[in-house]
Amino acid sequence: MLLAHQNTNAQSKETITRLAVLEIDSAYLTEYKSFLKEGVEQALKKEPGVLTIYPMAEVLRPTHFTILEVYASKAAYELHLKTPHFLKYKNGTLHMVKSLQLINVYPLTPQFTIHQKRKE
Repeated sequence: MLLAHQNTNAQSKETITRLAVLEIDSAYLTEYKSFLKEGVEQALKKEPGVLTIYPMAEVLRPTHFTILEVYASKAAYELHLKTPHFLKYKNGTLHMVKSLQLINVYPLTPQFTIHQKRKE
């Protein structure tokens, strides 16, 4: 369940928000989705600094993905890049990715941060 929570301005300024925009080789679409699902679930379960990772596939172009990522801080983002579950996803999908853009963005309503409710 996605929830919007009000944060202080200080917290909002520290967060890292980015979009990962990918095109996946159609021959690997099912396999890619499996890697993605596992990586997202592990990050949300194990990393308190990951506020959300929200992957989406386009309806008309199902090989095109956009992933909204929100991290509590730069340190949380850098830690995420070193985790076993991220490295498994990254290394396991390298041959599947036709293109990747990482786009840093900032929220236009910084008083709100979207995050994924963790299942305990």
